[in-house]
Amino acid sequence: MATLLLFPIFLLHITTAAATALRPCYYRDTCPEAETIVRQVMKRALIREPRSVASVMRFQFHDCFVNGCDGSMLLDDTPTMLGEKLSLSNINSLRSYEVVDEIKESLEKACPGVVSCADVIIMASRDAVALTGGPDWQVKLGRLDSLTASQEDADNIMPSPRANASYLIELFQKFNLSIKDLVALSGSHSIGKGRCFSIMFRLYNQSGTGKPDPAIDPGFGKKLNKLCPLDVDQNVTGNLDATPYVFDNQYFKDLVAGRGFLNSDQSLHTFQETRGFVTLYSEDQDVFFRDFVEGMIKLGDLQSGFPGEIRRNCRVVNSHPSIVVRVPKVDDGW
Repeated sequence: MATLLLFPIFLLHITTAAATALRPCYYRDTCPEAETIVRQVMKRALIREPRSVASVMRFQFHDCFVNGCDGSMLLDDTPTMLGEKLSLSNINSLRSYEVVDEIKESLEKACPGVVSCADVIIMASRDAVALTGGPDWQVKLGRLDSLTASQEDADNIMPSPRANASYLIELFQKFNLSIKDLVALSGSHSIGKGRCFSIMFRLYNQSGTGKPDPAIDPGFGKKLNKLCPLDVDQNVTGNLDATPYVFDNQYFKDLVAGRGFLNSDQSLHTFQETRGFVTLYSEDQDVFFRDFVEGMIKLGDLQSGFPGEIRRNCRVVNSHPSIVVRVPKVDDGW
């Protein structure tokens, strides 16, 4: 087991970029009920508002792509820092932060100062999938929480719903994620909803033509026009697939039929390099589940390597933060 050294921030004058050794059952000795607590809170959230667990699952994507899986997206703005919550990809889109607050409060009562917010995101994302009918898997834990966040980085990295498959392939390759990973992880849209704001251009001005996206099935297009007319409140939401509360492969069946909600989704079927995986997953749910789990684990392995801490409150850094540097022993295999 890695040794933990705590340094007050005012004593640390160097940046430590050593990556954390993530592993299953990380809290077995320090907080053995951690994963049970997270799942119990997620179950309650699912009962209160089924959409909320899909919202929480998205956190892993929005956190890990921006400087690694470090809980940075959970930080509120401060007078000296613009965080990621109001970035272009997150504002009016990400929601259900209160579920993470509830999880963290429960963990702090059981094991104060032990479980990181970054790990909460990973566990809660897994549970959102498992509780809605998708696969369950063992997550690797041991992340630290960042000491800062960056709205600028979130703006520069996170894709728009207007993005097409070609752009997404390039983005994923920057993180050593394959085309298979891209398509499988896009299956996260098997649950949840999207806003009219995200599809207005598809319905009325695709690529500046003043016409709808030709890839939209005509019957489905009529339903979207009714849901999202030109004068609609663009925060009105529609289902991302035909079974928005069940994690299954219906999302891919919808793409094959031209019934993808977002442009970034439908383009996975119209683009040659990604179409094969869409077709495969539409026909074989077990393969989709297997590849989705593999992709989520790879996504969870993204780390910044910067020093961090275990936040007591996921929205703010600790009042007197300590930098945590994990120093490996020879037998840790680092």
